[in-house]
Amino acid sequence: MFHVWFLNQNKCTKQLHELFFHHVKFLSNLWLIITIFAVLKIYLMKTIQFREAICEAMSEEMRRDESVYLMGEEVAEYNGAYKASKGMLDEFGTKRVIDTPIAELGFAGIAIGSTMTGNRPIVEYMTFNFSLVGIDQIINNAAKIRQMSGGQFKCPIVFRGPTASAGQLGATHSQAFESWFANTPGLKVVVPSNPYDAKGLLKAAIRDDDPVIFMESEQMYGDKGEVPEGEYVLPLGVAEIKREGTDVTIVSFGKIIKEAYKAADVLEKEGISCEIIDLRTVKPMDRKAILDSVKKTNRLVVLEEAWPFGNVATEITYLVQSEAFDYLDAPIVKINTADTPAPYSPVLLAEWLPNSDDVIKAVKKVLYK
Repeated sequence: MFHVWFLNQNKCTKQLHELFFHHVKFLSNLWLIITIFAVLKIYLMKTIQFREAICEAMSEEMRRDESVYLMGEEVAEYNGAYKASKGMLDEFGTKRVIDTPIAELGFAGIAIGSTMTGNRPIVEYMTFNFSLVGIDQIINNAAKIRQMSGGQFKCPIVFRGPTASAGQLGATHSQAFESWFANTPGLKVVVPSNPYDAKGLLKAAIRDDDPVIFMESEQMYGDKGEVPEGEYVLPLGVAEIKREGTDVTIVSFGKIIKEAYKAADVLEKEGISCEIIDLRTVKPMDRKAILDSVKKTNRLVVLEEAWPFGNVATEITYLVQSEAFDYLDAPIVKINTADTPAPYSPVLLAEWLPNSDDVIKAVKKVLYK
């Protein structure tokens, strides 16, 4: 009798062991499948517009952190002047997606003050030309709170919106202020050129504990590009080589970099190899990326949509001549707009703006061709 009972117990134990190991194997396989899908989601790509990349970045960060909110003119009921906040009011409500009056000084000040009580605001300007109305708040408060409070207060805030020209909008709506803000200690300045960079950099900007100026373009909101299905964040202050080359380095950022790509395609047919660096972050600037490239190509052209006096290109020129002078085989050439307010006339505007022909001429100049 005991022998029968022992055999039954042994059989039951064996079955339990088999069942246990079967479940372990199942769970292991399930975990492996989940892991594979998670990894694939990071690397699987989808094509979206620039405006959608901006919206996704803001929405993901607002889901992640309840202290993040968006405010600006027409960001809520109208889904954003450029539809960059489409659907966000429905998801997050009126307390976190806030329509403001046409009063940039006022709502910039409110947002900056709210950082001192633990919030992380995103302030949208319909254009950075309008930021001039609130620039006292940006320069004298946002940029200086950390220092003037002896480190007691951080100012985690993002000011975002379009910069530079966008067609026939006239002189007062066609200005690039990257160098203005980059000249101010305490501010970081980001100018992406495509949807992938825009989303990854905006997420990093929102998480940053210092004020970030995030500059876009009306003419890029409809641009399409691939972004990962899963979450990703790009570090601020890191440039990217968008095109490898050996004969000349072209440094640019923002929408004007498209003219460098056009020029490089033409020059390639003539046997000239261009290396194109997208700064992505104007400040802090990736000095190493620029210097390393110039040490390889020995020639530099800087393309920037800005007035020629005292701009980002000027800073890059100084950097290279001071730290890589012996590597240069030709003087540096910088390409900017004309030194006038932007004209309204389409013919004059075309002459005022840098273009691919200007880049081609500059490259040939540094190559003595």
